[in-house]
Amino acid sequence: MSSHAAHAPIDHHHDHTTSTGIPNKKLLMWTFLASDCMFFGMLIATHLVYRLHPPPGAPAAQDIFSIELTSFSTFILLMSSLMMALAVNAIQKGNLKSMRWSLLTTIVFGAIFLWCQVYEFDHFVKDRNFTLTNSLFGSTFYTLTGTHGTHVAIGVLWLIMMYVRSFQPRDTAKDRTWFLRNVLHVAAVTGVVLFAMFAVLNLVHVIQAGTGLGAFFSGSIWLLVGLAVTTAASVHFAKPRGPVAFDESNAIDVESMGLYWHFVDIVWIVIFTAVYLLEYV
Repeated sequence: MSSHAAHAPIDHHHDHTTSTGIPNKKLLMWTFLASDCMFFGMLIATHLVYRLHPPPGAPAAQDIFSIELTSFSTFILLMSSLMMALAVNAIQKGNLKSMRWSLLTTIVFGAIFLWCQVYEFDHFVKDRNFTLTNSLFGSTFYTLTGTHGTHVAIGVLWLIMMYVRSFQPRDTAKDRTWFLRNVLHVAAVTGVVLFAMFAVLNLVHVIQAGTGLGAFFSGSIWLLVGLAVTTAASVHFAKPRGPVAFDESNAIDVESMGLYWHFVDIVWIVIFTAVYLLEYV
């Protein structure tokens, strides 16, 4: 009987030790998302109110926005939600390898979205003179989209930490270096994301300026070296080192992270519609 209980399927959706039947971690995440929903609702409503009553001399949104770039970043973020759902499904089935690859893909897609936003902000400020302080429209726009971008950045960091956590050894007493190794692993994967983002940003600027790839390599040598080093370190830390303390019993942690990520994606769909698409109706 004990053998049957040990191999019984884990109920990932209901926790009968709580009065609600919902795991405490998931209930806490839903509570946080409910408060965050009201926060974003306030920011979106503020932007829409000022959009209906623009001050004299306010720039036309259609002359500033690049709907093609924003549509691309929206598609990428939606695809990241698909990969996040696959990661949750994989860990529920105990498929650790598939979960790791799905998390890594979600991290890449999240980084691409952040790169698009950084490029968009840089383009708005330098080429369109559209800043946080020179117009009321700019103030509400940057506050709203910047707050969402911060949420995405936090989500990417959380994804990286969850990915690295899946390598924690089962017997930490025999491996006293696991904590330091995990910290270095997080730093390495984060470094890959940051170095890659800024290297691509420099490449786009070089292409736009028409100065050739030589200018890119000469101006981005340290970025490329950093990217190579952090990539090699990430691969090294990801090598198998024996049994790990991460399996389908940790599915609730991945599910909670998935709830946050899906919420961020849904909020962006509302922002994309209210801030961008509405200007073209």
